[in-house]
Amino acid sequence: MTSSRGATDAIAQQQRRLVETLPFSDTRDFEDARRGLVVPIEEPVVAEDGTVLWDNSTYDFLEGQCPDTVNPSLWRQSQLAAIDGLFEVVPGIYQVRGMDLSNTTLVEGDEGVIVFDTLLSVETGAAALALYRKHRGDRPVKAVVITHSHADHFGGIKGFVSQEEVDAGRVRVFAPEGFVEHAVSENVFAGTAMNRRAAYMYGAALPRTPHGGVGAGLGQTISTGTVSLMVPTDLVTTTGHEETVDGVRMVFQMAPDTEAPSEFLIYLPNFKALCAAEDATHNLHNLLTLRGAVVRDPNGWAKYLTETIDLFGADVEVVFASHHWPTWGNERAVEFLSLQRDLYAYLHDQTLRMLNQGLVGPEIAEEIQLPPALENAWSTRGYYGSVSHNVKAIYQRYLGWFDGNPAHLWEHPPVERATRYVDLAGGIDAAVAAARAAFDSGDYRWAAEIANHAVFAEPENGPAREVLADTYEQLGYGSENGTWRDFFLSGVTELRGAQFGTPTETTAPDVIAQLSPSMLFDAIAIQVNGPAAWDEDLSIDVVLTDTDERYRIRLANGVLTHSGRPQRGDADATLTTTRRALPALALGGLSAEGLADAGIRLDGDASVLGRLTAVLDPGDKDFAIVTP
Repeated sequence: MTSSRGATDAIAQQQRRLVETLPFSDTRDFEDARRGLVVPIEEPVVAEDGTVLWDNSTYDFLEGQCPDTVNPSLWRQSQLAAIDGLFEVVPGIYQVRGMDLSNTTLVEGDEGVIVFDTLLSVETGAAALALYRKHRGDRPVKAVVITHSHADHFGGIKGFVSQEEVDAGRVRVFAPEGFVEHAVSENVFAGTAMNRRAAYMYGAALPRTPHGGVGAGLGQTISTGTVSLMVPTDLVTTTGHEETVDGVRMVFQMAPDTEAPSEFLIYLPNFKALCAAEDATHNLHNLLTLRGAVVRDPNGWAKYLTETIDLFGADVEVVFASHHWPTWGNERAVEFLSLQRDLYAYLHDQTLRMLNQGLVGPEIAEEIQLPPALENAWSTRGYYGSVSHNVKAIYQRYLGWFDGNPAHLWEHPPVERATRYVDLAGGIDAAVAAARAAFDSGDYRWAAEIANHAVFAEPENGPAREVLADTYEQLGYGSENGTWRDFFLSGVTELRGAQFGTPTETTAPDVIAQLSPSMLFDAIAIQVNGPAAWDEDLSIDVVLTDTDERYRIRLANGVLTHSGRPQRGDADATLTTTRRALPALALGGLSAEGLADAGIRLDGDASVLGRLTAVLDPGDKDFAIVTP
């Protein structure tokens, strides 16, 4: 495998120009990020088998001067995000930062503690709680508040509390309306593809060096431990809803379809503290995350932040969030929320203005300029979501993938298009030479386009892979956006021969276990290889004895459908089980042995299970991204 190369003169000059244009003399963020430090993190998080699941010390190299291989603005953000430890936000509110991509916040009550968000992994969650208890005492967890439906905020819950404690009523779990449905569907239906792309987005497999992973902007990277999930005991549905737990008063503000489809913010009047969830962090967030998701609504996002200011702005003295460091003081807190609000509103409104003038997504992304107040505020820089890809997301939200140009209506797929472009260039050698010439001239965007066609036309062509890897490397070095850097450098890694697959998976047993029967049947249906199933016609009844439900599953015409209404005639086979045991259909497969082991009784024609299994085509966790 070819080793990393240094930055070219073109990239080094770009980095120097950026230093001259941004307010690097403003060091308030460093003061805020270190404020209230009780103790830094000293030990990595290690699994029972000795595997290191999280080690923030691998980013210690960030303490030095920014090298030419890292965008200096991203270097600054990564230095801030890498500051770790247990912090006192205000007396009674503590945060553990730098233990995962996200933060966990612990609010002390009369006797115990309320946990706001739980990190991604059980192991990192347990380590964060242990760090808190070592320095603040062995307070029992009285409640867990999950701010939204992304895995890095609920996945570590079993590191803080057990299912038995929740079932016994000793711990309440709060979440916004729709939490379970969105948490499960996002991580299951397109989970294989999202997790594979997330490996690129977070750079989880990149070496921690100035030539590799330096951080994802929102945090450093994701942990690689066990993802868990619990069904909330309390779903909050309305803004203004109040709860008091262990003497801690909480006022909720609903914010659905902002950073997550299910999300709320929480104001703590006792502390004059606002938990902004992930709707106000120290960067521009994603409107369409590069791992893939439903496009988010920037217009609604901005309006909810206006409501936040209207509801709590007069009293709030500190804003903390699910990522990054807090902001203290009423004036600064309101200014921070206002800048975040204006950022999403500006991107939305200007994109709509320009698309109504006929510009398409890539044109708007090149044309749009942020006003100076937003361009020069560190908290609005595009470290995680970029102006470029967010503008294209807004265009997609309103007008879809098609830009109206008939030439783009029925294009060839990538490989077919690539072979034609290579022929047009005069063959593979000419295409590679043209890509290398573009690279040498510093036109990396054009070099990437030409070399990408060359690689897709001849995936094993060494010179083509080399020039594409070299190009992605320089594009990564120059990226201010942490996830862009990770994507480019992950592509380099795989082009140079190290296919790293999917380091972290969120389709965990705890997540699968919360699929409703309908969602479970849909999860099986999306695995059906339609052409292979064209001639199949079979039916299976599923009887749930504990909930008195009965479903008919039918495979015909290449599609698996289901209904919970009474059906005519008998099914080919019947599965009898409980709702709790039903996810074994996804976890243990559809073999008769696997079902028997899970306590699922099979009656009727057992061969239908094999026939159904034979046409299932599960996702590929290692599918190619930078090659065909």
